[in-house]
Amino acid sequence: MMKMILIKETHCTVMDLLPNAQYELWVTATNTTGISPASEKALYMTVPSPPVIKQRECTSCPEAALIRWESGNTNPVDSYTVELNEMGTDGTQSGITESVVAVPTCQCLIQLKTGRRYLISVRAVNIGGPSDRSEVLSVSTTGTFFYLLEDTAHPCLSISEDGFTIFYGDEELPISAMALDDNTFARCVAVLGDLIPVRGRHYWEVEVDDGTEFRIGVAYEDTERNSYLGANSTSWCMRHILTPSRHKYEFLHNGWSPDLRITVNPVRIGVALDYERGTLSFFNVDLEQHLHTFHCHFRNYVHPCFSLDNPGALTIHNAIEAPEYAFI
Repeated sequence: MMKMILIKETHCTVMDLLPNAQYELWVTATNTTGISPASEKALYMTVPSPPVIKQRECTSCPEAALIRWESGNTNPVDSYTVELNEMGTDGTQSGITESVVAVPTCQCLIQLKTGRRYLISVRAVNIGGPSDRSEVLSVSTTGTFFYLLEDTAHPCLSISEDGFTIFYGDEELPISAMALDDNTFARCVAVLGDLIPVRGRHYWEVEVDDGTEFRIGVAYEDTERNSYLGANSTSWCMRHILTPSRHKYEFLHNGWSPDLRITVNPVRIGVALDYERGTLSFFNVDLEQHLHTFHCHFRNYVHPCFSLDNPGALTIHNAIEAPEYAFI
């Protein structure tokens, strides 16, 4: 579509151009005799729209953060720039902005300092220049932080608005509501967490109650969706079972558990994953008591996993500093 602007000056500001779009501009002169031939055409590219950070898909740990975003533009852009500013202990910005440039896709894994807070934003870049900044995302490297992967959740599971509590109701869903895809847990009422792909130490806690049967642990991304957590070679979990006489706890991998008895029912359980040592440990947080440790050389990155075996709820606490006893 061609747009014509009539002016008397030798300069002009063209408004209302689309972002991340290429335009041809040329000029003609007009007097009482008529219109001159057109000038040479100039090509101009408008800068892109700012990207949109996908907050629910961003994860972090004490050493790094994985930032994901949407382009915000219909047409492809050349690259992206991620900008980060470290916050001081008094809550003020450092004044120094670091940039990660020429990022080709809509995600970036950034190495960070432990125990700090950062403000992170993203710009889209094309030949016309950089876009405005996206909205700012605040990232803490005090501990491991993740959201749940809702597309993996069994249809009977509900997830709270803040994304950290899961519920299993006692009402039966109609068959029409039980539509499953290949990524959804079909047998185990479970969901995976989106742990950052960094081989270091990760720690989170899970709050439970005595009346809820649960499984918590880790699993590979491709763990069988038609199997129970801990019943296969791709998942490791702590399981709580209610029996008529006592509370029973199992630490399951490949369907096998050591014969252990826990005398004090934990209501807040710490989970410590150490890739380098190849360990997955569980703790009673209130007593600072070690419960069990799996020893395994994890061949791939794992995801936190959470399952409810009867109606109830559990709450995940992350972005917290690991206690000293978790990685002794």
